[in-house]
Amino acid sequence: AKWYATAEAIPGPTTDLMAEYAKKYNMVIIVPIFEKEQAGVLYNTAAVIDADGTYLGKYRKNHIPQISGFWEKFFFKPGNLGYPVFQTQYAKVGVYICYDRHFPEGARMLGLNGAEIVYNPSATVAGLSQYLWELEQPAHAAANGYFMGCINRVGTEEPWNIGRFYGSSYFVDPRGKIFSQASETEDELLVAEFDLDMIEEVRNTWQFYRDRRPETYGKMAEL
Repeated sequence: AKWYATAEAIPGPTTDLMAEYAKKYNMVIIVPIFEKEQAGVLYNTAAVIDADGTYLGKYRKNHIPQISGFWEKFFFKPGNLGYPVFQTQYAKVGVYICYDRHFPEGARMLGLNGAEIVYNPSATVAGLSQYLWELEQPAHAAANGYFMGCINRVGTEEPWNIGRFYGSSYFVDPRGKIFSQASETEDELLVAEFDLDMIEEVRNTWQFYRDRRPETYGKMAEL
């Protein structure tokens, strides 16, 4: 329970600080934060700050795991803000946090809401999910015709030692191709150029949005 004291409001001190850096470097920043809405109401949240320092809004993690080493239901309520997309100076940006990546439904909602780039800040360890790391997000990118930035930390966390965080952060394009990737063991700054025209090119080739059949999926949310 001592960790509850580290939660903060959004906007708040961390977003204020990051806004200064965003404006200084003319850079959009996605800021994961342990959010406190009110006493006892806490979320795993990412704030989105535009390149001029403007706070655009936030995404609250919708899917909350409860497995060994990741007892997140002890800390977080499920998100209640849907799947927002933010118009930044450079592109339309969505966020999908960590464990969310295992659920294609939200990835599709971000595409339907207009996302051009989806960021997936994560902290995941080797073992159970590592082989999925380079399967799921490229599949989301290809199925929805957008870019993704998939972020994972490296190293271990003392004293808990729940496993080795395997890094391997990467960018993937709308064809599902990973085109830039960071180290599995070292902290690195990953920089890449995006050709946003590729989104329309890919969607004009693979007409997944035209050919989808939402009228046949109605029961899915009820099951």
